[in-house]
Amino acid sequence: MGDYVEAWQCIGCGRIEAAQNCIGICEDRKVQFVYASEHQHAQAELAAARARLDDLLGFARRLAWTTPRAGEWEHSYRALQQEARRLLAVERARRNAS
Repeated sequence: MGDYVEAWQCIGCGRIEAAQNCIGICEDRKVQFVYASEHQHAQAELAAARARLDDLLGFARRLAWTTPRAGEWEHSYRALQQEARRLLAVERARRNAS
């Protein structure tokens, strides 16, 4: 995560100012900001989504590249089903918690 800039925000109009040394060429422009807490929340959500994607990609790789031994296709299929159900249960629990 990057560094934060400390600034003052007006509780009336919302204007944000940060003390800086002016070199005489300043010009006000509209910019957009988010609160640091909202940014941190979004980063945490992104990290969680990436972790879920990694889990799903791992499952897809195993599904795509697993070749069962002769006569063992059903055992492999059931193991993959069990793993898929586990991934879905984790996702369902995550959604119910939020």
